[in-house]
Parts: sequence; structure tokens; C-alpha cells
Amino acid sequence: MLGAGPVPDDARRGSLLLVGAAFFFSLMSVQVKLAGEQLPVEMLVLARGVVTLVLSFTVLRLRGESPWGNDRKRLLLRGLFGLGGLVSFFSAITLMPLAEVTVIHYLNPILTALLAAALLGEALTPRLLLAMGVSIAGTLLVARPVGLLEGTSRLPPLGILAALGGAFFSALAYTTVRRLRLTDSPEVIVFYFPLVAVPATLPFALRAWVWPTAKGWLLMLGIGVVTQIAQILMTRGLALMPAGRGTAIGYVQIAFASIWGALLFAEPVSATTAIGATLIVGATLFLARTRRQPNKSPG
Repeated sequence: MLGAGPVPDDARRGSLLLVGAAFFFSLMSVQVKLAGEQLPVEMLVLARGVVTLVLSFTVLRLRGESPWGNDRKRLLLRGLFGLGGLVSFFSAITLMPLAEVTVIHYLNPILTALLAAALLGEALTPRLLLAMGVSIAGTLLVARPVGLLEGTSRLPPLGILAALGGAFFSALAYTTVRRLRLTDSPEVIVFYFPLVAVPATLPFALRAWVWPTAKGWLLMLGIGVVTQIAQILMTRGLALMPAGRGTAIGYVQIAFASIWGALLFAEPVSATTAIGATLIVGATLFLARTRRQPNKSPG
């Protein structure tokens, strides 16, 4: 009895932290969409990288930990994949409604499971294949490519490709992180994203440079700050509860994106988007639930 009390409190705290993380990630999307009306994506990615670089390096210095890590080859790959995912995701936000971008982006847990099977030798089960098929169906409902569902899509093809690219590169980054957890701390792994992103993005940002207004500067700073807050909340929340429940709570970001889109950008959510989101969320939760079983084995 004495040991059972804190568990519900931890789960409740973890749930609140993860809802907070989803809220701040949704604020990042809003700021990217607002800033993208006057500034190129290259500048937004650079701003995000600079803020993360300063904050991550500060954390490592305070911890007295070397920032350079052990498995530097994979750390660099994680940085490159993260950069590809961020550029794609930010580009999609500037081209498409927030809800649709967020729904397509949440294909990444399914893609991560598939890549882990292909690259890390994890089991490719019938459940994973079923979840993939349902997720693909959901994505088609959201994207509505030409000739599907009585007519053409209202979404730009370039935006759909960018959203899919964001999900794919994010899955590559997450798959790399799964291996890096064996050799390097989370703080070092996070640090390598801006370490790669800032120098890689700087030439493109300078070439596309548009001098920001005061609003633009605030939005660029805000993108970095709210994303850092979201990552901290997410990390702490996931430490307090099972991964499956954490995944479920993370999908509240789709609701936040729909609300922001309707309130700020007059973006209605279509019936096909709602159905597609339900299929993708359901497939991911189904996969998360079934993938937890091996973790209960001895060892």
C-alpha cells in the first residue's frame, strides 16, 4: 500500500507535462506559419537552430559534460536527418493548413517502426504491416491526391510532399536516436542537431535573407524558445509514464493544430481529414500497444 500511492500521481503529472508539450509544439507551428508569411523557411530553420544551439550548449556546460559525444558518425547523421525533417516540416506549414500538416507528420511513429525493422533488425510483424496499411489509407484521405475521392485535392502537391518528407526524415532521426541511446546522453544527442543545422543552413539563409520586422524577430526567437520548452516537457513527461500512453497523449497536438487553424487562419477541417487522422492515430496506438509486450519479458 505504501508503494502504490505515487504511481497515479506520476502518471497524472506525466499526462499534464505531455499535454503541455503538445501545446507548445502547436505554438511553434503557429509561429512558423505567421513568420513564413514574410520570411523564408531557411531563416526560420536557422533561427530555430541558433536558439537550440545556445540553450543546449549551456545545459551541457552546466552539467560539466563534453558536447562531442562518443558515436560521432551517428550523431552527425542524427543532425542531418533532424535538419531534413525540420526543413520539410516548416516548408509544409507555410504551404498547407496546420491540421493536415500535423496529421501527415504523425506518420513518423509507423515509419520509425518500419525503419527500425529494416536498419536495426527489429521484428517486422504482421501487426506492423497492418498498421502501415491503415496509416497509408489515412494519409490518402487527408491528402486526397488527384483522381481520388471524386475530384482533385485542395492541398498543394509540394506541400504534401514536404509533409511526407518531414515524417520520413523524422523517422530516420528517431531510428538513429534509438541506437545512440546506447552510447550518448540525451543532452549530447539534442546538441548535435543545431551543431549540424546552423552551419548547414547559414549559407542558404544568408542568400535568401530578408530583413525581419520587429514582429519577425520576435517570431524567430519564439520558435526556438517554445520548441525548447516543448522538448523539456516531453522528455520529463515520457519519463513518468509508459510509452504507449505517452504516444496517445501526444496526438492532442492534432486537436491544438485544428483549433489554431480555425481561429487564426480560417482553416476548416474536412471530414476526410478527420477520418484520416482517426485511422493514423488508431494505427499508431495499436502498434504502440502491441510493441510493448516484448518489453515485459525477462531481461
